[in-house]
Amino acid sequence: MIRKFFLALLNGILPRRCRKCGQILTVEGELCEKCLNELNFIFPPYCKKCGHPLTEKEGQGKMQCVSCLSKKRSAFRLSRSALYYDEASKNLLLAFKFMDRTENARLLAAFLKVAGKDIFDAGVDVIVPVPLHYTRLLKRRYNQSALLARELSRYTGLPADCLSLVRHKKTRPQVEFSGVERIKNVKKAFSVAHPDRLAGKRVVLIDDVLTTGSTLKECAAALKKAGVRSVDALTVARVC
Repeated sequence: MIRKFFLALLNGILPRRCRKCGQILTVEGELCEKCLNELNFIFPPYCKKCGHPLTEKEGQGKMQCVSCLSKKRSAFRLSRSALYYDEASKNLLLAFKFMDRTENARLLAAFLKVAGKDIFDAGVDVIVPVPLHYTRLLKRRYNQSALLARELSRYTGLPADCLSLVRHKKTRPQVEFSGVERIKNVKKAFSVAHPDRLAGKRVVLIDDVLTTGSTLKECAAALKKAGVRSVDALTVARVC
């Protein structure tokens, strides 16, 4: 009773606002109805392996996309994303990543929990974020992927390991490159500082956006070298 009164009083002084547009919220949640409806969530049909969206026609009788069917090996056991990376999701993610809107982590991690159902059902032992090089971490002051991992840990009850996987090579931002250059930029940029913590475990890698997958694949390679049992990829959004 006292808690409800206190929250009502607090909301009167500091009303909750939509994480995307800033409008005062009159109902429970993190987004106003308009902003929530603008987000384009990735629903089935999608490739059961990499999570790439399929058209209704493509999804009929087919469980994997053409790319996955043609590959003999994949860096990931499964890959999933919650949203299409478009104008509707872009501002929400950029504010979280570059404008100190760290409070968005709770909402975005909730998206991850829902989008990652297939992954969690398959079995996960530990949540690992894509790391930043220490120089970029000092400049930005926080790693957005680590914030997502910690919030997702609270939602799922799974441990988050934000220290074992490290980015030992200082790389330029991937946004400056495309295609093959992205692969070269992050080649052998990651390593595992504490292999004993992850050996034999099923790891889910967390990042904000999947573009070409180069960074996530290099992280997966480092984790597998350290002896992990399997690696899944889970991102808030993906470029399709």
